[in-house]
Amino acid sequence: MSCGKPHAHDCTEVLRRVYTFIDGEATSADCVWIQEHLDECGPCLQEYGIDKKVKELVSRACGCDPVPQDVRDRMLGRITTMRTTTVIQGDAGYSASSVEVTRVQFDQE
Repeated sequence: MSCGKPHAHDCTEVLRRVYTFIDGEATSADCVWIQEHLDECGPCLQEYGIDKKVKELVSRACGCDPVPQDVRDRMLGRITTMRTTTVIQGDAGYSASSVEVTRVQFDQE
């Protein structure tokens, strides 16, 4: 998704972080650039508005009922995180990159 205009941050990156922004969990520095991007990118602002409305509706529908511990344990058991670090030696020294992938697996029970 993009409005076709160049931005300091890629639309994909903004939309990947939009829920942390909505939930107030983003760092203050992230909030600044995310808000700047939303102010100048109509499609991302529209997606942000949809995501915010969905969270509000889910919150209203679910109320404040706590999630049962067995449901929480099952969900946490299905989330796996894998971190991979690659180190490359070049003429100028070492270079490293790191990738973290989170996967949620839904099995039919």
